Amino acid sequence: MSLRISLLLASLLTTATAQQPADPHTMRLDVIVTPKAGVPIPGLLQQDFTLLDNKSAQPITSFKAVNLHQEPVKVILIIDGVNTSFLRVSYVQQEAQKFLKANEGRLAQPTSIAVVTDKGTEIEPSFSLDGNALSASLDHYSVGLRQITRSSGIWGADERTQISIGALRQITTYAATLPGRKVLLWISPGWPLLSGVRIDLDNRQRQQIFHDIVSFSKALQQSDVSIYNINPLGPEEDLSRASYYQSFTKGISRPGDTDLADLSLQVLAVQSGGLVLSGSSDVANILQKCVADTQSWYELTFTPASAEKPDEYHHIQINIDKPGLIARTRDGYYAQP
Repeated sequence: MSLRISLLLASLLTTATAQQPADPHTMRLDVIVTPKAGVPIPGLLQQDFTLLDNKSAQPITSFKAVNLHQEPVKVILIIDGVNTSFLRVSYVQQEAQKFLKANEGRLAQPTSIAVVTDKGTEIEPSFSLDGNALSASLDHYSVGLRQITRSSGIWGADERTQISIGALRQITTYAATLPGRKVLLWISPGWPLLSGVRIDLDNRQRQQIFHDIVSFSKALQQSDVSIYNINPLGPEEDLSRASYYQSFTKGISRPGDTDLADLSLQVLAVQSGGLVLSGSSDVANILQKCVADTQSWYELTFTPASAEKPDEYHHIQINIDKPGLIARTRDGYYAQP
């Protein structure tokens, strides 16, 4: 028997925070180019790039190679005390502090921290290059990270999902007030996907999910935010669960194809141009690798296509005319008539 979740969705599926409208005639992309394994590659030229919109080549209207010295990237380090287990959350905090204290506490990019708990999301209001000071600040969250009061079972899973999506909305809204490129380093196994044969969605719910997918896509693009999901469970997690999100990373074109997993942390990370990484014993090292993505990148603009209908999904692909190099950017956008 399928499980109707209309009540569970009542507070979850609210409209994502609206952003200031962007220029509809221009879309900017931050493109990271790397070998299959390694740090970003600088020194490429515009003629090395081909931009495809729904498999159709589009002219690049502007091109700029950028590095961290020209345009510092703001990093928000997020610790998930809602979806991380009681025992694992202490380890996560230690690894976060290890990352902050590396290189004698000298951080590569201006960094802030945020902590998500059952009581809400707390964001440090200022950014700093002093990792030692941020690590000391993180000590103040020790008690709050362990105050778990939610329900269990499907109701608890729904509650965790509501808290988590609310946190994403709050942090994205905050990031929209900051200039330049932002990177969210979200240490979390992800929130419950609430998907499968026992979860039954009606047409109204699918319409609302689609609306939220479009809203988050616009918000992340207009706020210039990329999400990096670092799963601290690593091999301890069931492999089928860890890879389940991969079935949902393709952009959604119509409401009838939606699923609650389309709003999962992992899916949103991939679609924002970030990464999903896993490791139970080297979270600090993974965080360093994520920050290495901010060493250099390429800023491209193009003219988005006109749509025949509202919220028409367009897939973006960047090809590099150099063997062995891979380009990563946002998965796509929703065009309007």
